[in-house]
Order: sequence, then C-alpha cells, then structure tokens
Amino acid sequence: MFQQPLAELINLEHPLVKLAVLIDWSVFETRWAEFFPSTTGRPASSPRLIAGLLYLQHTFACSDDDLIRTWVENPYWQHFCGETYFQQEPPINPSSLTRWRQRVGEEGVEWLLTETIAAARRGKVVKAKSFEKIIVDTTVMEKAIAYPTDSRLLERGRQHLVKLAETLGIRLRQNYNREAPRLAVKVGRYAHAKQYRRMKATLKSLRTLVGRVWRDIDRKRNLRDEQQNAKAASILARVKRLLEQKPKDKNKLYSLHAPEVECIGKGKARHPYEFGVKVTVATTHKEGLVVGMRSLPGNPYDGHTLPEAIEQVSILTDQKPKAVFVDKGYRGVAVDGVTIWRSGQKRGVTPSIRKAIHRRSAIEPAIGHMKNEGKLRRNWLKGRLGDVLNAVLCGAGHNLRMILRAIRLFYAWILCLCMADMNQPEYRNPRLAPFATA
Repeated sequence: MFQQPLAELINLEHPLVKLAVLIDWSVFETRWAEFFPSTTGRPASSPRLIAGLLYLQHTFACSDDDLIRTWVENPYWQHFCGETYFQQEPPINPSSLTRWRQRVGEEGVEWLLTETIAAARRGKVVKAKSFEKIIVDTTVMEKAIAYPTDSRLLERGRQHLVKLAETLGIRLRQNYNREAPRLAVKVGRYAHAKQYRRMKATLKSLRTLVGRVWRDIDRKRNLRDEQQNAKAASILARVKRLLEQKPKDKNKLYSLHAPEVECIGKGKARHPYEFGVKVTVATTHKEGLVVGMRSLPGNPYDGHTLPEAIEQVSILTDQKPKAVFVDKGYRGVAVDGVTIWRSGQKRGVTPSIRKAIHRRSAIEPAIGHMKNEGKLRRNWLKGRLGDVLNAVLCGAGHNLRMILRAIRLFYAWILCLCMADMNQPEYRNPRLAPFATA
C-alpha cells in the first residue's frame, strides 16, 4: 500500500525503459488472447509478462533459471515486463516457461519478431525503404547433444532400455550393467591406440548385448495402458534404429533424446560437421536488422529455401523485397517479382550493384553475434518445435540488442554535444570542468 512506484526508483532515460516505450504491448494482448484462457482456476499470467520474459531471455542469453533470478533482482527488467511496483517474489516458476513456449507456438513467437521490426521502425533504427533490399543466408543451429560415437550411443541405448524395463516391471534375464560400460570404455581406448580391429570386435560385442536387452523387453511387454505403450514403442523404435544403422547410412540416429538431429557438413577444416538443424536468416541490406528467420529440417538445398524465406519476410514486414543478395550456394533459383544477385555474378552488374553485392557478407557478423551474444550457437529446446521457436526468438533478441545499442549511441551523442558546449568560454563552469575535459 505504501510502496514507491518503480518509475520513481529507476532512471527513466535507461535504454530498457526507452525500449519498453517503443514496443506496442497491446499486440500481444490481442494476438495471444487465445493462448491465455482463464475460465476456471488461477488466472493466467499476463501476455506482456511472458512476452517481456522471452524478449529479455534472448536479448541477454539467459537460461530459464537465470532469467527469473535476475528478474527478481533487476528493477529495470521488472519495469520492462509491465510491473508498477518492485516485486520481491518470482512472477512464475522457471519450468513453466517451457509450457508457455509450447502454448504460444510458432505463430506466437513470429509476432514477437514482427513487433521488434515495428519497434525498430518507431525508433528510426531502420527505414521502410530498407526492406526493399535484403540479404539471405543459411547457418547451422547446433543441438545440445554430445558428439555421437557408436559406443556411447549403444551404451546410452542400453541404459534407456534397462530404465524402461524397471518402469514397466519387466524382469530382464540380464541387464549387463557391469559388462557393457567396460566394453564402451575399451572401444575408446582401442580407437585411441589405433587398434581398429580390436575396436570393431569390441563394438560388435557391445551391439550384441544391447540387442539381447532389446529383444528381451520386446518379448515380455504386454501393455494395456496406451500412454506407457506409446512411450515403450518410442524407445524401442529408437534403439532398433540405432542397432540397424550402418556407418554410411544417410538417415542416422545421432542422439536418443533428440532424434531430429541431422549431420550437416559445412566444409570447414576446423569444424567439418555440425549436428543440429539448418536455419535461414534474412536481414536488411543496410542496417542488418533481422526480418526473417526459420528452421529448415531435412537439410534442404539453399536455393530451394529462398522462396519460403522471401515469403516470411513479406509477411513480417508487410512489404515484398525487390532485391535479394545471396551467396553462390543459391545457384539456379528464381522468384517472381524479385531480383536475385549472387556473389561473384558478372552479368548485368553495374558499379553500384557490385558494391551492393560485396556488402552481402555483412550478414556473416550478424549470424556471429546471434551465436556469441544470443542463443543460436546451441539450442537447448526439445524437438522440432524447439528448433522453430529458438530460431525465431534468436532473431528477435538480435533486433532488440540493435535497438538498445542505437539508444545508447544516441544518448552518448547528446552527452558529447553537452560536453562540447561546456568547453565554450561563455558556458564554462569550474564545477563541471573535469567532466568537460574527460
């Protein structure tokens, strides 16, 4: 009752306060209304709170726990999320963010990205004319898995099967809890010593043990519960796929907890293979603002993904781009009504177009910032839906960092002008001399 409002405690010139003014929060009240039903029981959290938390998480690259912990300590974060008074308790449980992301879905997070583009327009970070020229490129968003080796995958598969047998109440003939881990260690040692014949023989023995456990459970399972039956069938199918796959198979299983992971070869000497999903990124040609981002399961050819990327940009910006700049990986693709310029193109290139083509590489540092300062380098969200949500939210976080940087630069410029005025003889003040000469 006698609390002091946050607006009287914080600096109203702080970049986060200015950013909160630029974002139209009423969009989430209307577009997310169906995701926040509260007919019975406890009322749902406000859309602005969830949108603000997702924005802060991907702007400052926080985990769910760190996000809520910092929110309780930071009054600027609370003001950004719409709080009037300083809160001493967490607004939600960190684990509920997972359910909110699943509830909002792909369409909901695209509204988050759309609103960052609109905020950049209101803050004059980007002009409407900038959406006529965009740069499109692809990268790999790696999944949170360990490096896939046959011995480790087989041992993890056996552990999943033993745990499943305990859950279902199945008594195994033998679980190999002592022998199988020793064989998995031997495989690594033989590989390190380059004794590949012994390594293959040990790996074959380990695969045989895992197959015995799999067949034992498959014979004895007789479930009437549909939920347990579906869970058991999923685990058995993954382990069977692991047992049957060959070294040169294309659709291999690289992780038991993330079967959607793909092996993508990027041709880099320092990092030849990346395990995750391909992501397409579209930015404005001049400023580098993200205007489109989407995950691409199945590792498609880059040229085949360009029409979808242009379509997403047109939807999010309400404006179809006129020129798209891409690299050589997009050969042989054409889109109606859009001029496509590729790196190294010679035909029909004027000096101004050549200069614009050279600027195509400006998207590379933008992707690097999203990986180093955001959460694009390693995706911790589960399943195909997690890939979609993380990719779009990383683009939204990048845009907010750009807007915050522009706000800081604007106030730094104002401060420089003030310091310059203080150095004038008629405005010189002895008390401000140290600040004027700094």
